[in-house]
Order: sequence, then C-alpha cells, then structure tokens
Amino acid sequence: MESHREAQNQRVFRTLQVLEEVGLGHRTDAWPLTLSGGEAQRAALARALIREPKFLMLDEPFAALDALTRLHMQDLVSALWQRHKSAVLLVTHDVDEALLLADRAVVLEEGRIRAELPISLSHPRRHYDPAFVQLRATLLKHLGVDG
Repeated sequence: MESHREAQNQRVFRTLQVLEEVGLGHRTDAWPLTLSGGEAQRAALARALIREPKFLMLDEPFAALDALTRLHMQDLVSALWQRHKSAVLLVTHDVDEALLLADRAVVLEEGRIRAELPISLSHPRRHYDPAFVQLRATLLKHLGVDG
C-alpha cells in the first residue's frame, strides 16, 4: 500500500512539475473549458511532455491562436525543445514559424518532397537577422512565392 502512495505522489509531483514548465502552475484547479486557447495549447504540451517522449509530432499547434499568444507559444516550444532534446516534427504552413523553430524545413507538394532546406541559425532566432531574411526568401522561392 505504501508503494502505491509513493507512486501516486511521484505522479502528482511530475504532473505539477510539467504544468509549471509550460506555464500552467497557477491553473492546476481549472476546468478544461475555462482555459484560454493558449492555455489549452499549453495543456496539450504538458500532456505530451508528461511521459518524457523522445519524439513529438506537432501538427499546426498554433494555428488557432492570436498573434501574440502564437509568439509566446513559439518561444515556449523552442525552450522546451532545447531543454528536453526531443526530436520534433512540426507541421506548419507558417514560413516564419518554420524558420524560428526548425533545424530543417521540408516543402511537400502532392505528398512528395519538393525541397529541403537546412536551417543552421543559432537560437534565439530573430526575424531581422540577415541570415533569417535570406533563408526566408529561399524558402518562399521553393514555395513558388517571389519576394
């Protein structure tokens, strides 16, 4: 019985630890329907991180968020990747988001790889960095957008 309590205590501790890590430590008693869009995304990240995965797949994770919340979530995900060292597959239609977060961008067309672009910029990445601007132009060109 004591080992069951200890295991339960460890699960509670880990849960609280992950909620703090994603910025939801203050919302531990909140009902899911009371969470904002950004908080719901943070909760989804917490659910993914609770088991300390070696691989995460994020499919348009910020699509439904307002611009400011989206920027905060991008910063959070970047910090979590660097801390946890998980392999992450990020599916996004946002070119800047891909360049801010990814180590490699892959452009798909009709289910086939059309282009592959390594992104070797150091973190944190900034939109105004000349190397970022150049990579953005290159990626947009691969997408058929001349800018």
